[in-house]
Amino acid sequence: MALTPLVLAGQVDSYEVVDGQQRLTTLLLILRHFNDRASKKYQQTVYKIVYATRPDLHAFLENPSDELAEKYIDYSHIAKAIKVIDAWFEERDSEVEAIKDTFLNKVKLIWFQLGVGENPVAAFTRLNVGKIPLTNGELIRALLLRSAKGSVNEARRLRIAYEWDLVEKSLQDPALWSFLHCKTGSTGSRIDFLFALAAKQQGMKQGTDDYQTFNHFSQKLADRDADPAETWLEVKKIHMQLVEWFEDRRLYHLVGFLTWADVDINELRNLAKGSRKSDLKVKLRTKIVEHTFGASAPDDSDEMRGWISEQLDEVAYPRNPKRIRSILLLFNLATLLIQPQSNIRFHFESFKTGLWDIEHVRSIASEQPESSASQLSWLSKTMAYLDIATQDSASAELKEKIQAHQALPPKERVAAFEPLYAELLKYFHEDASEGPDNSIANLVLLDQETNRSYQNAVFSVKRLRVLQLDQNGTFVPHCTRNVFLKCYSPQVDHTMYWTHQDREGYRKALVDTLHTFITGEWIDV
Repeated sequence: MALTPLVLAGQVDSYEVVDGQQRLTTLLLILRHFNDRASKKYQQTVYKIVYATRPDLHAFLENPSDELAEKYIDYSHIAKAIKVIDAWFEERDSEVEAIKDTFLNKVKLIWFQLGVGENPVAAFTRLNVGKIPLTNGELIRALLLRSAKGSVNEARRLRIAYEWDLVEKSLQDPALWSFLHCKTGSTGSRIDFLFALAAKQQGMKQGTDDYQTFNHFSQKLADRDADPAETWLEVKKIHMQLVEWFEDRRLYHLVGFLTWADVDINELRNLAKGSRKSDLKVKLRTKIVEHTFGASAPDDSDEMRGWISEQLDEVAYPRNPKRIRSILLLFNLATLLIQPQSNIRFHFESFKTGLWDIEHVRSIASEQPESSASQLSWLSKTMAYLDIATQDSASAELKEKIQAHQALPPKERVAAFEPLYAELLKYFHEDASEGPDNSIANLVLLDQETNRSYQNAVFSVKRLRVLQLDQNGTFVPHCTRNVFLKCYSPQVDHTMYWTHQDREGYRKALVDTLHTFITGEWIDV
């Protein structure tokens, strides 16, 4: 058995690993596992790896600790690998000796030694560009740690390596990553994102080459006057700027909306150049309004209120889903932003990683369940609500009718459903004769799973489900929760029904909140 060749540089007593560090580290962990299983007398002598950017890592391999694993990204990856190796062998306890024999007697390492004077960085790049495991960031890191005029300053190299890990660790925070991105699926090295921002800012054109960011910095650092420390400082400044935005509650919501809208962060960074924070917030607010409504709002306050009202009247589902989503998300963010006493932050992590539908508060009558299965599901959810929330004689009679209907043969159930459905709608004050209400005053954001299982349920059943989700700690957008709690209704006569008065109260809250957001009185508070 032979592994992919190693590439080494150096003398007989010790070698510099140009390519193959991960393979050698993995083999070392496996050999150490074999030694851990044996008594001291029978433990084998294993090779030693000294990591240039992590001089203390050898000691960690000898004695892993959770404290160090939490502190450094590299240590964390190795600690996880040790646990995986231990678990893998634990499941194959009877085969360990055979596997050990294979490793010690049958595994051979093919290796090449670079010629005298051959550049290790150039060789590393040539060998690794195109392989899936290596990212732009990993390749650029090699350039930063090795590239220099003359010899590399050891203290500077260690500092860059240490700071690199701190930056990468911060980007692994799901809250920060979700704030920065519309799509949050990346689970590998995330520092590539910062280098891509820096490269684009420096003039790199968007292309199809997966390694265009690395190629940009490779060319830049090949210049005889290039300073790797200066390149790293530029990337650190980008990181510090983004973290500063993340920690500022108002910028967090403004920038988070625009990244959700897939606006390039460099575009936002350009807006920030030469701007005070308050000025930047004004610029971001203006950009959000233009994105959401496709136009700028009037300056006059009364005209603006009428303009907002007209904008809301223009949208309807399913004709304008993209604009409706933007308005409803903005309503949620604006609700939090315009309250100076509030310290609540919108949960972009849940919102951007989830799937969200536009849900009707009061269901559309034309969405009556048609199939036997969907009818049974609708009745089961209605029955569950009646069991929990109501104890009057009318509800008791309806429950008996539902139970009797559920006991019918399938063909009879389908035929008998419509009159029972109509009776239940009447009980819940949802008149089937009313036309469908697709206006924004009857729409909220709701997670896809809940929406698609409750989409044609009556208001009170949906309300109970939304409150259960909120009570269980499941993320529900703040304003969706407020709608089902009837927080926007001027007078609540009954929580079971969604009335015209409730709808008008919700619409007024939309107009008032968006008006306050656009006027910007909250910016300097």
